[in-house]
Amino acid sequence: MTRSLKWALALCVLLVLPFAVAACGGDDDDGGTDEQATDQGTPAQGQKGGTLVSLWAGDVDFIDPGSTYYQMGTQIVRATQKTLYTPKIDDATIAEPDMAEADPEVAEDGCTVTVRIKTGVKFSPPVDREVTSADVKYAIERGFFNTVNNGYAGAYFGSVDGAEVGVDPGTEIPGIETPDDSTVVFNLKPAEGEDRCPGGVVAGALQMPLSAPVPKEYAAPHDEKNPSAYGQNQVATGPYMIENDASGKAIGYEAGRRIHLVRNPNWDESLDNDPAFVDEIDIRQGNDDPTVMSREIINGESMINGDQPPPPAVLKQLLTRDKDKLALVPSGGGRWISMNTTVEPFDDINVRKAVAAGMDREALRLTRGGEVVGDIPTHYIPPGLVGFEEAGGMEGFGVDFMANPKGDKNLSAEYFKEAGFESGKYEGGEELLMVGDNEGVGAQTAQVAAQQLEEMGFKVQLRQVTHDAMYTKFCNRPKADVALCPNVGWLKDFPDPQTYLDPTFNGNNILPQGNSNWSELDVPEINQAMADAALLTDPAERAEAWAEIDRMVTEQAPAIMWIWDKNSNIKSENVGGVVDEDNGLWSLSHTSVR
Repeated sequence: MTRSLKWALALCVLLVLPFAVAACGGDDDDGGTDEQATDQGTPAQGQKGGTLVSLWAGDVDFIDPGSTYYQMGTQIVRATQKTLYTPKIDDATIAEPDMAEADPEVAEDGCTVTVRIKTGVKFSPPVDREVTSADVKYAIERGFFNTVNNGYAGAYFGSVDGAEVGVDPGTEIPGIETPDDSTVVFNLKPAEGEDRCPGGVVAGALQMPLSAPVPKEYAAPHDEKNPSAYGQNQVATGPYMIENDASGKAIGYEAGRRIHLVRNPNWDESLDNDPAFVDEIDIRQGNDDPTVMSREIINGESMINGDQPPPPAVLKQLLTRDKDKLALVPSGGGRWISMNTTVEPFDDINVRKAVAAGMDREALRLTRGGEVVGDIPTHYIPPGLVGFEEAGGMEGFGVDFMANPKGDKNLSAEYFKEAGFESGKYEGGEELLMVGDNEGVGAQTAQVAAQQLEEMGFKVQLRQVTHDAMYTKFCNRPKADVALCPNVGWLKDFPDPQTYLDPTFNGNNILPQGNSNWSELDVPEINQAMADAALLTDPAERAEAWAEIDRMVTEQAPAIMWIWDKNSNIKSENVGGVVDEDNGLWSLSHTSVR
């Protein structure tokens, strides 16, 4: 598929590298091989009918498409909703019109973005009417409501004239206009002292779940509640919907237990890119033993995994004997241990550098399967994003505290001494709260990290909870005062380094809830550099600018980056698995069973 010049400029020709992670391989410790398992099927193939079963350990962060921000929520949204644009299933560098009719029109100065939507798309029951531009307008507006608390609305749509985070339900954004039922116009305001606007970023963000249309007359009463109850009463525009009753209540969603997707009776296949092969999708949660889960999928029928990869022992078996049941997919992101820069002693940069220098990141990677599941980072921008090569590629900037994957105890001691601890280890007596996963490989990662920190002299109180609770109740809430989060990670929102660095390290994006700047890094020079880089449209200038921001963030040592990872997706033999390359997981609306 080709893109118009305006669309290419809107995305700033964002991806200049192949969507792949380099240096895949392995050794006797992790069971890796030189061959990569990539049996994903193709989007055009598949048999209609049947039920697909997906086994999850936890739940979505939010069931509401206007609130969700993580992989599993995105997986559900892409099966149930039509966002304005969607990354092409097998080429994440291409954004295809979904709810939109064609590419967005971005003004030369970036200050207006115009989108025309398809006619004929209808909401699922009980709304049963055609989608209009007003439904897109309301969807974006509700992301700013204090009852919805979208985690990225301010970062990507905050430049829209009149947009303000944390407003009361029903507050309109005057900068979003709907001159007719099929046209949406986003009017952006330049930053102070600027004559250009970040129209390219807004255009790219129209791939996000927040752009899925929402009917105001139906959703507004639910949005008045705090938190909004729309997620439990949502309607769909995609091929599937969460099973509901006559009133619209999502009876197919039982938090922590099940998500049941059925066909949307109002879906028109001719208006969609998704083939939607299966008749229903049964997502069964609570599968907290990864080995049992993996065996059930491998030896069973019509099953896939969801939020939990196979453990290292099972991964080794799959790589050596059952490669056709495994798809290793570059995630376009990475994982790190965040250190809260507002909590002592991590407000001291030398303490953060000491921890980063001393951490054995290879030991952390082994908890997920070793070298085959990803590379150990030397900086933040992952392979496959613009700016990666400008940031030094695999070698990085030569920062000493990230140079040794196995850790450097001598260098760590030097930084501890710079922080005033003559023993070369941390000498404080306070107990630091670390909140991590309580199941699967994430739990092992948290335990390995805690052990290493204790060897450096820290007293760690490791509290292990479910993955969704780790985010929503602790790490995403600054008031929780969590010192360390060992299981956080990030995927690009769309192929631009801004989507990787801005939500996670910009001090202006620290939110009271749904916060993704887990380190609470707030450095004015970095914040300003990000604001300036957001306005750039020249690809070369943009790459250099974000690489420089990468260097600035790396030198602050706000986190221990330990893997640019691949997602390990497994399936039963009779499943025609197709991976959503952008999200790194099985695509529910492209996968089939036979």
